[in-house]
Amino acid sequence: MLNSLLNIQNLSINFATDRGIIKALSDISFSVNKNEIVAIVGESGSGKSVTSLSILQLLPSSVTKYESGEILFSEDGINEINILTCSNQQIQQIRGKKIAMIFQEPMTSLNPVFTCGNQVTESILQHHSISKEIAKKTAIEWFKKVDLPDAEKMFDKYPHELSGGQKQRVMIAMAMCCKPQLLICDEPTTALDVTVQKSILNLIKNLQQETGMGVIFITHDLGVVSEIAHKVVVMYKGRIVETGTNKQIFHQPKHTYTKALLACRPAQYDKGTRLPTVHDIIKNISSEDEKKQQSSFSYKKNEKDIVAIVDQITVQFPKSKNILGKTLSYNKAVDHVSLTVYRNETLGIVGESGCGKTTLGRTILQLIPTNEGRILFPEFDIKKDKKNFRKNAQIIFQDPYSSLNPKIKIGDTILEVLNVHHILHSKTERIQKVKELLEKVGLEANHYHRYPHEFSGGQRQRIVIARALALSPAFIVCDESVAALDVSVQAQVLNLLNDLKEEFNFTILFISHDLSVVKYFCDRIIVMQNGKIVEEGTADEVYHHPQNSYTQNLIAAIPQIK
Repeated sequence: MLNSLLNIQNLSINFATDRGIIKALSDISFSVNKNEIVAIVGESGSGKSVTSLSILQLLPSSVTKYESGEILFSEDGINEINILTCSNQQIQQIRGKKIAMIFQEPMTSLNPVFTCGNQVTESILQHHSISKEIAKKTAIEWFKKVDLPDAEKMFDKYPHELSGGQKQRVMIAMAMCCKPQLLICDEPTTALDVTVQKSILNLIKNLQQETGMGVIFITHDLGVVSEIAHKVVVMYKGRIVETGTNKQIFHQPKHTYTKALLACRPAQYDKGTRLPTVHDIIKNISSEDEKKQQSSFSYKKNEKDIVAIVDQITVQFPKSKNILGKTLSYNKAVDHVSLTVYRNETLGIVGESGCGKTTLGRTILQLIPTNEGRILFPEFDIKKDKKNFRKNAQIIFQDPYSSLNPKIKIGDTILEVLNVHHILHSKTERIQKVKELLEKVGLEANHYHRYPHEFSGGQRQRIVIARALALSPAFIVCDESVAALDVSVQAQVLNLLNDLKEEFNFTILFISHDLSVVKYFCDRIIVMQNGKIVEEGTADEVYHHPQNSYTQNLIAAIPQIK
């Protein structure tokens, strides 16, 4: 095929597990041309990531069986090599230099014991015979291209010193520094706020136009797909169900599943409206009355309904030290913030990466100490009864893989929580409770005995959510808890949280960079910038009538389907 970089033909992949054969991909075929961006969309477990990993032979060889098909790569558009038959040496020459990949979870992709600059220069030196000085200069230039602040200082920082968005930008710089012919992006903007997301999308588009490289862009965000893709591949249960141009997929979808994905986006629905899932739409089991079923979002502003009071808190971290290790200056992550959280409300906190929203959430939960100010929970004596406070105040972290022990079965991970707090009387009852929780978050009871690596990113996040819900807490901090989920699973989780919130009257502090989700899901919104609150109001007020220019810019940067 003229100008073709990659041709995947009739590819089928199975995984051999101790529970039998799992069909991951079934007879998929598509191509990527030079100067083309192809988006692959679908729910968690649809086969998107398996497809991308197979291109670079990154699937575990011990359990992966290629049943049929070819993965043909061509540098010149004429001569092709079948990646499935390449030797390890040939694959090493392709990885990073000719085909590069940006992974979904930067927090687990970067080595914590090496500086960010060291890791990027290592990638450059592996594929280019140049000096370390030139490699360092090149790495710093790429840090600037991906909009990392103080690129020279960032070169010497370790991953734990960066925000989630900054870590992802380091990963993007690492992937692009060797100017690959084909770039595979596996959910590269999932964890980024909308303004950083927009700059990264523009960066990828500009680099693609400058170099003529091909791009495979895997995402569940249909707004992102609309903005960046030339061609769209829709996957469902390991198969490709529809392929078409951007315009065809979004304005003339043919397959029922594609129509369902487009119909269940939160941005299309008002606060309180029950979100339809892909299953609802495909099976045609939801009526207008069911879609308009109202969740309990109301709350009364009086003293009896106060759950938490945050009074002028400041949280700061060391910024620079002298040769003796004494701190010379500090960075204020949270700067004199005050807020009140009311019973049975969902309070959203939004802002760019590094604005302090995650630090604020963790500080409220007593996971990070304050330097100034105080945090009060009228119903709990935090100092005297920490165990009861921990039971009633839970957090759902942003990165599910880092939150789960890779050596422990996911059922036992949730069971441990029930054991520690002596929930229910017998082990049998607790195991049954775990299985019920797994089913509530859209998994299966027989998933109890599987390990974290056997699940997709979205499925792992649902496991973490099940663990947080196990104790029926009164207060939950959701730190980007639906950011990594595809739109249908996102709808399921938001519906689940609404259902549980209505039943048990708990309160949610919802931290997110996705303003469309926050607008749908939250009663009130707090906007943070540089550690401070710059705007606060009801969801409708902040979203439709923003007063602060920073809030206006955040809303303007939200991807739209055109």
